[in-house]
Amino acid sequence: MITLALAGKPNCGKSTFFKAATMAQVEIANYPFTTIDANHGVAYVRTTCPCKELGIEGCTQCQDGVRFVPIAFIDVAGLVPDAHKGRGLGNQFLDNLRQADAILHVVDASGATDEEGNPVEPGSHDPREDIKFLGVEMTMWVHGILAKHWPRIQRQAQSKNYNIHDGVAEVLAGLGITFEDSLHAENELGIDLQRSEIGNLVPFCELLLAKNKPVLFVGNKMDTADKALLGELTEMGGVVSSAAAELALRMAADGGFIHYIPGDPSFTIKEDANLSAQQRAGLEHLAVMMTEHEGTGVQQAIDRAVFELLDQIVVYPVEDERHFTDKQGRVLPDAFLMPKGSTPKDLAFRVHTDIGEGFLYAVDARTDMRIKESTELKNGDIIKIVSAKK
Repeated sequence: MITLALAGKPNCGKSTFFKAATMAQVEIANYPFTTIDANHGVAYVRTTCPCKELGIEGCTQCQDGVRFVPIAFIDVAGLVPDAHKGRGLGNQFLDNLRQADAILHVVDASGATDEEGNPVEPGSHDPREDIKFLGVEMTMWVHGILAKHWPRIQRQAQSKNYNIHDGVAEVLAGLGITFEDSLHAENELGIDLQRSEIGNLVPFCELLLAKNKPVLFVGNKMDTADKALLGELTEMGGVVSSAAAELALRMAADGGFIHYIPGDPSFTIKEDANLSAQQRAGLEHLAVMMTEHEGTGVQQAIDRAVFELLDQIVVYPVEDERHFTDKQGRVLPDAFLMPKGSTPKDLAFRVHTDIGEGFLYAVDARTDMRIKESTELKNGDIIKIVSAKK
């Protein structure tokens, strides 16, 4: 399963974002280090279910044609400057990021918290400064790990039977860094790794992380942030959000007061909703904000991380290609996230190792045509796998 991690300094709204995305019960408070141990939950990426497009009836896996695919979600302890040196909960925080495929870096766009996460006058802290320091902390953390082993790696690299990239991959295997990653970074920087001093390898570590732990920053608390600043954050490639608004909407939807599908740009209040004047006014305020920003930004951030940073597509395996069902007759029962470039054989292994090992061919259910095992799958493909093993 794809894993996203929520990172950022204390008190920037990470725990609210996590609760909104997962509806898990977590502590939310206005002081640093509310989160001590990482919170784990399940969030979802949003995609369009093929059932509407194809006119397939009986699909129970989507909401009004909107399909949600689960991913693992981690809210880790808050990060402070010099975390790589052990400040705050630094080492614990950074170690939790090993599990993540990509990172959502939540910053306080309202500028109401200083670099340590302490409350300050709104607008008095520049959130653009917070965007920089996560990369610095992570890079220096990886550099520190490599530095501990660098003398040994260089000594072993003198042997003809040992490649220095093997040493880098061995030391950083917990981060998913491979021989090829190390070789690519060396070539891209135009350096000779074997002759390099560890003090000169900060850019090398930075590049390794950029490839293996991509980051999307999220300017949270947009409802109290400067509009011009929000525009700058968006132009810088980030997403702006209001995790508090998303949480309020999901709780109102769960309570039966509104109709809202996460990621929608708006919601509707149900006619029979028993709301107080204060609750109705609050929802109307949220509606204005959502119109201005085309949603709350929470679902949009998750979707961008998975589909853009991690370059994933959604594929639907079926057993009956004519009716788009499994053996029990369930319509489009499964939806798998797969890396772009995946093939039908990759999908077969994803369904089950035995199915992959016995792979014979696949059928594109949309066209009812056989496709080769090397065919590149596309987002929204519906595929039947034919295997010698059941």
